[in-house]
Amino acid sequence: MSLIFKLLLIFTAYLIGSISSSVWIGRYFYGVDVRDHGSGNAGFTNTVRVLGWKAGLPVFLIDILKGFIAVSLVRVNVNYIPGTVDFINFQLILGAAVVLGHIFPIFFGFRGGKGVATLLGLLLAIQPQVTLICLAVFVVVFITTRYVSLSSIIAGIAFPILNLFVFHTSALSLIIFSMIVSILLLLTHQKNIERLLNKEESRAKIIKKRSRHQ
Repeated sequence: MSLIFKLLLIFTAYLIGSISSSVWIGRYFYGVDVRDHGSGNAGFTNTVRVLGWKAGLPVFLIDILKGFIAVSLVRVNVNYIPGTVDFINFQLILGAAVVLGHIFPIFFGFRGGKGVATLLGLLLAIQPQVTLICLAVFVVVFITTRYVSLSSIIAGIAFPILNLFVFHTSALSLIIFSMIVSILLLLTHQKNIERLLNKEESRAKIIKKRSRHQ
């Protein structure tokens, strides 16, 4: 596969990430740009906060699908053998591109979300077993605390721990990537961590009706 074709796939992954489902759904069905309300992020959590679960659930599923599809572009190259270092490395490059697109979407003035759901989708494509366990961790923490941010952070921290000490992942690039994921989650949730420490973080409600005044 030529360098130009690889770059084209990477750019395609970025464009897929730039599809901000929360902005599109908010504008088209509710006449609201979620970035103008709540935390100002174009993601699942803020969509639920501003518009409720009816809008948030499709955003969550679409964002997961974005990550999964983008990473699956690796299969366009028949020269890469699944499971090899080259295959995994290109998956990670595509994954980085789709998350970058979600955080800085070219279609929406480079104002996006934190990329947690998109990250979940790409990890499901790369490491389904580890990711499903992390998802279970997220669910348990969320049910216990109803803090989406705390659930994301703890699930993210569990990711490299599982890779290193439970599944004994041998691919160095994947280990480094898992550590970067944890660090990025901590960095992108700094404000949430501050609110958690100050006991000011909002708990997610299971059922939330959208207020027309938002």
